[in-house]
Parts: sequence; C-alpha cells; structure tokens
Amino acid sequence: MRAVLLSGGMDSIALAHWKRPEVAITIDYGQKAAATELAAAAEVARGLAMRHETLRVDCSSLGSGDMVGGAPLAAAPVTEWWPFRNQMLLTLAGMRAVAIGIVELMVGSVASDGSHADGRAEFYAAADRLMSLQEGGIRVTAPAIGMTTAELIRTSGVSREMLGWAHSCHTGPLACGDCRGCHKHFQVTEELYGDAY
Repeated sequence: MRAVLLSGGMDSIALAHWKRPEVAITIDYGQKAAATELAAAAEVARGLAMRHETLRVDCSSLGSGDMVGGAPLAAAPVTEWWPFRNQMLLTLAGMRAVAIGIVELMVGSVASDGSHADGRAEFYAAADRLMSLQEGGIRVTAPAIGMTTAELIRTSGVSREMLGWAHSCHTGPLACGDCRGCHKHFQVTEELYGDAY
C-alpha cells in the first residue's frame, strides 16, 4: 500500500488527488492550525475514498515561528520554519506506516519548498535512503518536487471544490491573510482562476 502525508494544504490535496494512494496520514504535532488541517484532510480523504490515519504527538515545545505562535529561531530561513519538521513528520508517519503495511510514503513538497533545507530534493533522497534501510523498507517520494503549486494542481486534475477545503494558514484555525501560507494560497488561486476568484 501507498500513503500520502495529507496536511490539508493545497499541495498535499493535489498530490492525493493525482496519485490516489490507499491511505492518507495527517499529523497534529502541536501546530497552531492543527484542528483545521485535520478537518480539511478528513474531508479530502473521505472525498477520495482513502483510509485516513490521524496521529497526535504534541511537539509544540520544540517548535518555533509562525506555526507555534512564537518568534522564529536565529537559524530560521523563513518565519514558519520549525526545526527538523519534515524529518519529524516522516519519522512519525513512518512509525504508523510500517505498522499498517505501507511501502511508499509520498509528500507534497514543491519547488518553492526549497527555501528550507528539508524541502529540497536532496533531503528527500536522503530520507528515502534512510527509511529504506530500516525495517519495513519504506520508500519516501516527493513526486511534485520539481513543480510549482499551480503546475501540481493542473497536473492533478483536482477540482476547485475539493481544493476549496485547503487550509494554508500557518498561524491558526482561520486564514490570517498575512502569513506566508496565506500569501501563497492567494497567489496560487489568482494564478489558477484569475478574476473568477
């Protein structure tokens, strides 16, 4: 079986629609937007008839920046940066994935995620190698790593209605309109739909 890390954002929703894995895994790791992300992911998984696994592991004491509601660390390349976040998410998802027979774990990272080290193709290649060496031999893939979000959405064929569930805000359960996640959501929506937005 294959699984997708389904955060409830535009990228992971489009990837889930495009690749149609059997399982979606959503993780509440203590981020401010967790409740809305879980709700969005649940609706998308239901709409795609995917088994939805949810994990709750409070790592908020280890976070920084917008996603935890604090100041970013000095090492932060962007305001929403959370130290080792993607590595943490892959590890937590992998722990559940190996228990339910998942052999491939897909992530919805796109080209713009390269603004932080754990959003780059080299990071995912290293994570794939590391996880494939462990029990279960899980492979990590990032099928859209060379695409923009708009290219991924167009390629996926996801409907506007399903994409309407996307929650991109980094700061809480409602779109603040001011964080990098909200800005990206607005820009991509305008690029895709123009004045119809």
